[in-house]
Amino acid sequence: MDSLMGAAAVGRPYITLIKNMNPILKTENLTISFGGIRALSNVSFEVEKGSIYSIIGPNGAGKTTIFNCISGIYQPSSGKIFFKGEDITHLKPYQVAKKGIARTFQNIELFSHMSTMDNLMLGRHLHMRTGVWRGATFIYKGSKAAKEEIEHRGKVEEVIDFLELQAARNQFVINLPYGTRKLVELGRALALEPEVILLDEPSAGMNMEEKGDLMFSIQDIRDDLGITVLLVEHDMNLIMDISDRILTLNYGERIAEGLPEEIQKHPEVLKAYLGEEEKVA
Repeated sequence: MDSLMGAAAVGRPYITLIKNMNPILKTENLTISFGGIRALSNVSFEVEKGSIYSIIGPNGAGKTTIFNCISGIYQPSSGKIFFKGEDITHLKPYQVAKKGIARTFQNIELFSHMSTMDNLMLGRHLHMRTGVWRGATFIYKGSKAAKEEIEHRGKVEEVIDFLELQAARNQFVINLPYGTRKLVELGRALALEPEVILLDEPSAGMNMEEKGDLMFSIQDIRDDLGITVLLVEHDMNLIMDISDRILTLNYGERIAEGLPEEIQKHPEVLKAYLGEEEKVA
């Protein structure tokens, strides 16, 4: 694991946030159990619009479980989830996506024997208006179906350019390096044109150069695309460099929340990661 103190907060890009003024995403006392084991216990936090908000913690702390609750894969035992003030706690995954929340997965969930372009086009499915009968007119270049296809491909091309995936555009995903496949999955989430994107371990399996490029891409997602980022990541250098606020979990419970420079000095965080309280020089 990268050192918790490996990244200096000085000089990192940072936007000043006014806490609690404009949360785009909020959880209240989120709780869920599996077979009698409590995976999350009364976890509450707020994500400000236009921020990069990170969730960290040791393995098994409940980070991905939070993502699964927000995206509708899990239904919490109790507590609520709000998106732009609307209760989305019990929505199904496709309904959450339709609201404007996209996600990536810790384990890549792509169609390996389809091209990058085709995988990214799947990210446009919620925006597609063409039904079965209108789709039958696709062979006519002037048809609404054909025009819609051109429109969606144009959106996907923008994502390909944004993530610099031009060389992978027509390649089968199975033939791509692991780091590139992670970018393709990120691209598919971006193709949805979300307002909030949940990134689950996006740098896993990447080399140092790829991680550096990813860091800039995440910042650009926030700064250039205006998308709020909720990030789960084990690379502490990356976390400390780009996060606006950080939530720390341990055994499903919230133990600290604050600015990166506050989190890296917090005694409970150090105890969770290092097994004992240590002082930062």
